[in-house]
Amino acid sequence: MTARRKAAAFASTTLAPLALTLFAAGPAAAHGSMTDPVSRISACYAEGPESPDSAACKAMVAAGGVQALYDWNGVRDGAAGGRSRTRIPDGKLCSANSEEYKGLDLARADWPASSMAAGAHTFRYKATAPHKGTFELYITKDGYAPGKPLKWSDLEEKPFAKVTDPTLTNGDYVFEGKVPARSGRHLIYSIWQRSDSPEAFYTCSDVVFGKDGGSTGTATGNGAEPRSSAAPAPAATAPTEQQLAAGADKSSMDHMDHGVTNADTHAEKDTHAHEDTDAEAGASADGVRPDGASGKEVRTELAETGGDSSTGPLAIGGAAVLALGASVLFAVARRKAARNGG
Repeated sequence: MTARRKAAAFASTTLAPLALTLFAAGPAAAHGSMTDPVSRISACYAEGPESPDSAACKAMVAAGGVQALYDWNGVRDGAAGGRSRTRIPDGKLCSANSEEYKGLDLARADWPASSMAAGAHTFRYKATAPHKGTFELYITKDGYAPGKPLKWSDLEEKPFAKVTDPTLTNGDYVFEGKVPARSGRHLIYSIWQRSDSPEAFYTCSDVVFGKDGGSTGTATGNGAEPRSSAAPAPAATAPTEQQLAAGADKSSMDHMDHGVTNADTHAEKDTHAHEDTDAEAGASADGVRPDGASGKEVRTELAETGGDSSTGPLAIGGAAVLALGASVLFAVARRKAARNGG
């Protein structure tokens, strides 16, 4: 084999794959959460991850740790595939059965809440990594007791709002829905099921119709505290862009695509398969989840790729260095080949 051919073989078998690895390196991107009405995790993040103000958010941190708040946009099941009701057990809806987010499942009547009224409402969902898919919003039935663990049977069977591929405006999915009439404290549950992957995302948003009359149930256990049914919960506030940017470096998720405004640009680039860990949370040694589904199923799921502000330039720079090295090798090979007569 000539020197030129050796250089070409080295570049194709060693440098090229290494360059592709650098480009693909970095954590899988996170995806988002409801901000109108504000989800539990967004409201607690807005209070301050290290020292939230409300009793409910403090209890959430005590139960699951502060990292869950920095990872506010990653409540998901990577293998949902439209089977949310069978994959997520009762009492685990707000966490999507993820150990990291178990504090969101605390049965309490004092979660920060958004004011809500029956009729037309504009919903907003902050998307840090947009994907094609369908949003479904469910509301709790009359008689809902927030002091008890949330069950699927607490939600209406059919969504009151459903939209596929809504408009992305300034980093938010924005869509309309008609809210059913209710009174007092309720919960709106969202499922965002991707159409280009089995992955789905979930939020719990506490809402109050009229005055907050508290709970008919008593919150106990798992860090929850009994409270008077007359005591109103604090108003929920969505985190600001400045707050989200300030905490991005402490997240284990990728915030590189935060605030993008072109859903198609990113959704159609979901080509990097990543390992699902959240979907297997709670699986026993034999791989069976608490809801009876297997935690060891083999699958390929697609997720947004990228890195944070440091991994992106590093990957590009590394690939550039490799490309330069390959060019040098080719040049040296040509010169040697010319001197040796091919």
